[in-house]
Amino acid sequence: MSTEGGNKAIIAALLANTGIAVTKFVAFLISGASSMLAESVHSLADAGNQVLLLIGGKRAKRAATPEHPFGYGRERYVYAFMVAIILFTVGGMFAIYEGVHKIQHPEPITKAWLPITVLLVSIVLESFSLRTALRESAPYRENISILTFVRRHKSPELPVIVLEDIAALTGLALALAGVSVAVITGDGVWDGAGTIAIGVLLIGVALLLGVEVKSLLIGEGATPADVRKIADAITAGHEVESVIHMKTLYLGPEELLVAVKVAVLATETVGEVADAIDAIETRIRAAVSDARVIYIEPAVRRAVKA
Repeated sequence: MSTEGGNKAIIAALLANTGIAVTKFVAFLISGASSMLAESVHSLADAGNQVLLLIGGKRAKRAATPEHPFGYGRERYVYAFMVAIILFTVGGMFAIYEGVHKIQHPEPITKAWLPITVLLVSIVLESFSLRTALRESAPYRENISILTFVRRHKSPELPVIVLEDIAALTGLALALAGVSVAVITGDGVWDGAGTIAIGVLLIGVALLLGVEVKSLLIGEGATPADVRKIADAITAGHEVESVIHMKTLYLGPEELLVAVKVAVLATETVGEVADAIDAIETRIRAAVSDARVIYIEPAVRRAVKA
């Protein structure tokens, strides 16, 4: 996919989270609601994450070097993994710590109208950010769920933003519930309980994100559907007898390595084999646009002795 859609979603989320983080922190200073502090740190961490995604996208565009002959495409995975770590530590662990502290030392919430107003406005702003992320990711989510999209998509930016925005909206709802119950009952323990719930939510999202990005860092091959398309493209022109074996690997979100060994006729000349390979490469690239690096090894299939 083009990174343009991902960048739009990242910038929308960055602007929303920066403004929300400042507003929440001011509301915390005035009201003393711990869930507002947890949410302000959450939004600040999200804003930092979006900056990391932008940096990773820029660094991944560097040209290949002798030391890194396949380029730097996987840097986008590295920075996405850093996002998962920050979401886990800065967001989740801090929220749980603050929530436990609030339960141990409960305090009434003053000027309750302020944190409630800020949370309601934040929900509206985060909804706009999520709408942008869902709109930009819509072409890649046809007939699949959001969870399946997060698990299958090779480009990390949009899945990260979608997950972050969903977690942010859920966290805001938990914070609103905690603050509201604390105001109604006059017991600040409920504010702490809401803060802990936010922390557990963020840790769960961070773990999910970390597992998926780790798989991309290790190296994932093409999807079964794309493997079939590549195999069909190889045999479509009848230049080769069959595919002996094939390996695929994503070098980056939009760069797929295809290495395949094909069986050719023993009677073919070197020139005919070279022409066949050129034709096969053209068909593979037409079938799967991410197939950028293609290596085709011709071989004569030998009969198996009885």
